[in-house]
Amino acid sequence: MRMQLYAFLVNRHSEIRERYHRYRDYGLSPFSCRDIRRGGKVDRSLTAGQSMTTKSNRGGNRILAWGYLLWLNLAYCFGGLTKQSGNEQDYESCWLYIDRSESNTAWEKHLDADGYVAQLAGFDVISFDIFDTLLFRPFSDPRDLFRFFGTEFGILDLGRIRMEQEVLARQDCHALEGHGEVDLEGIWRWMERETGIPAVRGMAAEMDLEERFCHANPFMRQVLNRLQAMGKEVIAVSDMYLSGTFLADLLEKNGCGIKRVYVSCEYGAGKADGGLFNVVRRDFGEGVSIAHVGDNPHSDVEMALKQGIAALHYPNVHTAAAPYRPWDMSPVVGGAYRGVVGQHLYSGTELYSMEYEYGFVYGGLFVLGYCHFIHEYCQRHGVERVLFLARDGDILKQAYDRMYPEEDTAYVYWSRSASVSLMAEYDRHDYFRRYITHRAGTGISVHDALVSMGLEDLEAGMEAFCKRQDAQGKSRTIHPGDRLDSRNGEILKEYLLTNFDRIRAYCREQQAWAKAYISEKLAGVSHAAAVDIGWAGSGALGLSCLAARAFGLSCRITGILAGTNTIHNAEPDAAEIFLQEGKLVSYLFSQSHNRDVMKRHDPSKNYNIYWELLLASPSRQFLGFGPGRGESSGPWAKSLQGQGCLQESEVSRPILRFGKADANQEGIREIQRGILDFVREYMACFRDFPYMMDISGRDACAPMILAASHEERYLKAIAAKFFMEPGVE
Repeated sequence: MRMQLYAFLVNRHSEIRERYHRYRDYGLSPFSCRDIRRGGKVDRSLTAGQSMTTKSNRGGNRILAWGYLLWLNLAYCFGGLTKQSGNEQDYESCWLYIDRSESNTAWEKHLDADGYVAQLAGFDVISFDIFDTLLFRPFSDPRDLFRFFGTEFGILDLGRIRMEQEVLARQDCHALEGHGEVDLEGIWRWMERETGIPAVRGMAAEMDLEERFCHANPFMRQVLNRLQAMGKEVIAVSDMYLSGTFLADLLEKNGCGIKRVYVSCEYGAGKADGGLFNVVRRDFGEGVSIAHVGDNPHSDVEMALKQGIAALHYPNVHTAAAPYRPWDMSPVVGGAYRGVVGQHLYSGTELYSMEYEYGFVYGGLFVLGYCHFIHEYCQRHGVERVLFLARDGDILKQAYDRMYPEEDTAYVYWSRSASVSLMAEYDRHDYFRRYITHRAGTGISVHDALVSMGLEDLEAGMEAFCKRQDAQGKSRTIHPGDRLDSRNGEILKEYLLTNFDRIRAYCREQQAWAKAYISEKLAGVSHAAAVDIGWAGSGALGLSCLAARAFGLSCRITGILAGTNTIHNAEPDAAEIFLQEGKLVSYLFSQSHNRDVMKRHDPSKNYNIYWELLLASPSRQFLGFGPGRGESSGPWAKSLQGQGCLQESEVSRPILRFGKADANQEGIREIQRGILDFVREYMACFRDFPYMMDISGRDACAPMILAASHEERYLKAIAAKFFMEPGVE
């Protein structure tokens, strides 16, 4: 009767089922990050650091959950239940930690591995739950595994059908045998009846998926192995439809060898009603002390205690992580992303810094997806070499080379400032705009502006220029020590225009040095891609223009950007014709795709800086090119050489000029480590499913959209650990 009631109230409507389980399993409203709070605080009842006999109400309260379920059914009957789309996630309900990392917060009240071993070592027999305790699946919801049946059999919605048939199989088992602990064969008999897929083939496919996706929880494997080394008898107890033999083999393959496995489907009794623990207790006898470790507060803790078995709760990593993750993502990639993040941050194996988690949680999926996007574009369009432009390209190249080690890539020292200087004779508007207009009012002096342009030798002519202006009745004055503002910025621009031949000469001198460097990077290539963060694409376009017009190279260069200018830019449409033409390509958003994300992205709120911080590099700023050793050097070059800002290469090559490095070098390395760890873990989980690397730009943006909630309080806290400023770099 109970199974029939559950099926009627929960499973007959997919929206009811999804909303109910979000509340019951995670304590979340549907498509919300809101966790269950009591008295304004997160409910953290039952942690492993508390008494071994502590009970829990973790997750949605049972009475409230049934009340919520009845409300859902009434709403459905009277037409008040509407489908909630992912775009309706309430980001403001999610409060991300801003003073400490998630992993540290999650484990501040829990035991470490030593603590688990110490509490369990006093028992004769230690029992472990299997799934979400000893073994992980890389999904936030274990049922996501069933989605992969579709590609095996070519049947739409086969994952949902598999779940529905399991419910029917359990009902049938209960009617025939008095319990609902059906085995895999029983489920697939119903599946064969419903779909026509032979049960033997379906069972084999499902077990194959389990073998390919399941992997050891490194934290609990450490605890298990240490207990076994102490000579303790260790068993596994699981509510599961898979056979004990299969599960024992699965554990063995993942370094968690346990020979004695109790599975509910083989005993006709489960942990959820205490029956399976009764079997364990009967087998070992009353004089043997037994402790059980598992993630489910009811089945693994409450029911074990009721049967006289001590219980130690291991918090479910996905339940713990759920309130802090985005849910408005595509179902397959979203489940995989949340699964990888949850098991990594919340397993307890290691506690991470906020900088590391910024890379792993918010940058990892983006970098993985962006690299795959680059790879796919290059394969489709015959790109022979991928150029990763400094400094954003540093971590991108590291990730790309790990994902596609056989491809031809190069790291290229390039920057907006270098491109602007080299392009001065071809685009003087951008030259003056970036060096003068954008810097007016920032506090720099006229002298500083000239030095940054390599034109401080023109200071001597300012006085004569002002006198000529006075003679013409214009009454304009400008001095090197003046602060650059909008008024004297126009005067400086006029002065430089009268001396543009000097700018052109300096530009061509740099072009000669740059040509030697870029020619080497493009040697033997007819089509290359220049990869950058964005936003207008000036770096890639400048490189393309210079290669053709100044360097005389025949190589075609396509710019690949993470994102473009948005409606919040002063020049929102600056690059649109190049995007339409295909000289520029954008991954995350542009005017023509993911417009909702483009409208959210606001540079005035420092969103550009937050994204650039994800791709930060510990290397120094690249300033431009200088003469090779033995060639004449101007006073600017000697000055920089004296400051240690010139890096000499071989005698025949130009010198690359570098400025300062960003603050918090260790923090930048932590961000990069987090990104690379995510790429490694995600690829390890889905190495047999290459299509899982295809991450849409919208999915890649979702974590950062969540991070920007509450007026960017989390992002501001991260940025405060660094010193990042917008500029011409």
